Amino acid sequence: MMIINWNKILDHYNVPSLKMQFSTHILFSLVLVLFSCGTPMEYDIVLRNGTIIDGKGSERYIGDLAIAKDRIVAVGEVKGSGRDEIDIKGKIVAPGFIDTHSHHDTKMFENTDMLAALSQGITTIFIGQDGSSNYPISDLTEDLERIPVSINIASFSGHNTLRGKVMGLDHKRPAGDSEVLAMIELLRSDIEAGAWGLSSGLEYDPGIYSTTDEIISLAKIVSDVNGRYISHIRSEDRNFWSAIDEIIRIGRVARLPVQISHIKLAMNHLHGRADELLSRLNEARDNGIMISADIYPYTYWQSTMQVLFPDRDFDDRGSADLALSEITSPDEVIITQYDPEPGYIGKRLNEIAELRGEHPSVTLMGLISETNYDDGSESIVAKSMTETDIIELLEWRYTNICTDGGSDGGHPRGYGTYPRILGQYVREDRSMDLESAIHKMTGLPSLNMGMDDRGILEPGMAADVVVFDPLRIIDRATFEDPMALSEGIERVIVNGTMVYAGGRVNDDRPGRFLPGPGYIANR
Repeated sequence: MMIINWNKILDHYNVPSLKMQFSTHILFSLVLVLFSCGTPMEYDIVLRNGTIIDGKGSERYIGDLAIAKDRIVAVGEVKGSGRDEIDIKGKIVAPGFIDTHSHHDTKMFENTDMLAALSQGITTIFIGQDGSSNYPISDLTEDLERIPVSINIASFSGHNTLRGKVMGLDHKRPAGDSEVLAMIELLRSDIEAGAWGLSSGLEYDPGIYSTTDEIISLAKIVSDVNGRYISHIRSEDRNFWSAIDEIIRIGRVARLPVQISHIKLAMNHLHGRADELLSRLNEARDNGIMISADIYPYTYWQSTMQVLFPDRDFDDRGSADLALSEITSPDEVIITQYDPEPGYIGKRLNEIAELRGEHPSVTLMGLISETNYDDGSESIVAKSMTETDIIELLEWRYTNICTDGGSDGGHPRGYGTYPRILGQYVREDRSMDLESAIHKMTGLPSLNMGMDDRGILEPGMAADVVVFDPLRIIDRATFEDPMALSEGIERVIVNGTMVYAGGRVNDDRPGRFLPGPGYIANR
């Protein structure tokens, strides 16, 4: 079990701007107290008699929470009344969950309700992940103003996107100096438009062909505005340790916070070595590198078949054999998209190999050959992690929760991540306590991303709030039914608006684009 001291965490992160922000919130609270003396206040929403878990890691307590417009204005004892008074005795009140690695933006302008995210308590998502983002970010912000959605959207600028814009199809090589300078200009534009920093997907084309120095040159631009670097690192299996060394080096040389996306030990010889990994990360932090991570609670990942071949030698039988013996196995690879033959969807690789009368390694190479013309024509989920490693990595004090999921199915993490943690890991398995789990969904991701007004329940903070039943909350999504809604999330408030209740999303769309630290208004 973990006990978290919020003040020590702030000191460890050494972020005076956040400390100043929290002092401002305390001042805000005092002003409210003075203002309310003698005159009962009327609020927009008051949640009564809930069990409050504030996101700091502090112990729960029974109290009320009041909201006026888009802000929390009182927590604890609330005098006065609300236009909407709701008794939630026996239910948990927590900050809205912050997903630091999300793909829920796929088709969000067609499905503005964002049901997959809202139904599990998510109120803010960070998109532009794995090196791929909307370009330019300014177009995204304009679209969100024109077609608002139910939750808050924050975005990184994607290295792969920038590289593709500059290098086009001639990307299977290191970038030249002039090309790096061109990427820098695109990145600067995105940062000024509101990007929170740079994301990379170094297992994917075209980022896989980049050098570390190329990434550092871009990361330094992000550092100048106190932004973040978040990375799907270069390898999560064969070359794992060198990939860890690389992200640590980027943080050290560029002098900025770095985050490992969906941290995992995804190869047989890596299993059971979480303590070794955390030792390296803690050593980096002791040396002043602000490294952190996010994680999802599943032993299966989702990506393309191509990531199983880091050397892009798709017709090499030895590489295929290694992938299906050391990284995963034919009966643990499930096809989630396959455009040439949709009938393969839902089948496992060993089943398809049997249908084709082939060895599974031959089938794997053939499936890639049949789809290599289009990067978006195939997708798989595959098992490579162990539950023991996941729990140990999750317990690291700098690891926050993410989904790495989307709204269109394929992997149950898109609909089930947060209730799975709260139902299975907290209530059933008791792998962690509830206050720590909530901290890793709220206050910690806020710190890891550098946010200053979300993630804790405190006067002056944005009114993103989730109410759930601790006895009922559980995920229902499976690989057979990945879009099944979770149970136990009772209410979700986004920017002061009750947008989800009784298992339904209403017609309000209170979500906002949240700009990063380098944002220049009306540029």
